[in-house]
Amino acid sequence: MTARIYMDHHATTPTDPRVVEAMLPYFTERFGNPASALHAHGQEAEEAVEVARGQVAALLGARPEEILFTSGATESNNLALRGAALGQARGLPILTVATEHVSVLDPCRDLAHGGASLSVLPVDAQGTLAAERVAEALAGRPALVSVMLANNEIGTLQPVAEIARACRERGALVHTDAAQAAGRVPVDVDGLGVDLLSVSGHKMHGPKGVGALYVRGLPHRSPLAPVSRGGGQEGGLRPGTLNVPGIVGLGAACDIARREQTAESARVAHLRDRLQAGILARVQGVQVNGHPAHRLPGNLNLTFQGVDGEALMLALPGIALSSGSACLSTTREPSHVLLALGRTPAQARGSLRFGLGRFTTEAEVDQVIGEVARAVERLRALSPVQLPARPR
Repeated sequence: MTARIYMDHHATTPTDPRVVEAMLPYFTERFGNPASALHAHGQEAEEAVEVARGQVAALLGARPEEILFTSGATESNNLALRGAALGQARGLPILTVATEHVSVLDPCRDLAHGGASLSVLPVDAQGTLAAERVAEALAGRPALVSVMLANNEIGTLQPVAEIARACRERGALVHTDAAQAAGRVPVDVDGLGVDLLSVSGHKMHGPKGVGALYVRGLPHRSPLAPVSRGGGQEGGLRPGTLNVPGIVGLGAACDIARREQTAESARVAHLRDRLQAGILARVQGVQVNGHPAHRLPGNLNLTFQGVDGEALMLALPGIALSSGSACLSTTREPSHVLLALGRTPAQARGSLRFGLGRFTTEAEVDQVIGEVARAVERLRALSPVQLPARPR
């Protein structure tokens, strides 16, 4: 292959040129600190931040004052979980899901080490958590519940609105990690009924190093306490000098997504379906991971029987793919998400995640189908594992 093909849009997305164009003046011409409110440079920066706050809010169906800017979804998740644990009654039980991102699971475990009660709920074979299971686990107690809207590995969309409804009836606080969902599927905080929601710029063709946290009820009331100190920015909940160029870029990315999401998601889903059909037609012994219908439009996670996922990636040097979460790509441990679905460690290691995005083309999809089919054939020829004959 002469050209590289990018199929890892769940790890990160290329920044849209329109986003870059919006950001550029805030590095050089409009470089003020928004906290410097007594001169024009600071006022200009503050105005840009507030415009972006409104753009993020519009994408999420929120009020601008309910949006806090952060460095990304990992910080948003930590602020939501640790801040809620500090801001609520000590010892508040925590419920989360076995397939969550580590930026949720790790803070939850830390809080458990500090004395909080933690329940990690299982999912079904398609990665879905039923609202009834959450209701049973709550047992009528107030709690902090964190359930991601769309899984970063298998693309499964959780029934967050149903889960949040069950939580509200029991007085529980609900957080959702929407880093993979925002900009790809409709996200409306009132429709979902969540109290806290995390997003990240670089997952929706915005810049890296910037994200946001929606907090219901700001500025008059908040379920959160600050987890860091040293400034009054963002209502005192997230102190530190604001990343104005990044925030402007996040706002622009959200505005583009709000206007173009419906058509773009339909196009990407069509390409994903073409990719899936093409691979399944040419390669036997392939299993689709995740929910077959309730999933992100650009996600396809496949297990190739008798093939090591890392070996398959190395056999495809011109295609950017992933065998799991980008945050865990340096470990050889099998995906905790696929293990939670009931896959064996060998099956989990034999899986690849394809992530399609805004700039993916049909020609690239067709080329990937052919390259993957040939690479799997070569690797299986070297493997002692024999597949059953394909039915005639």
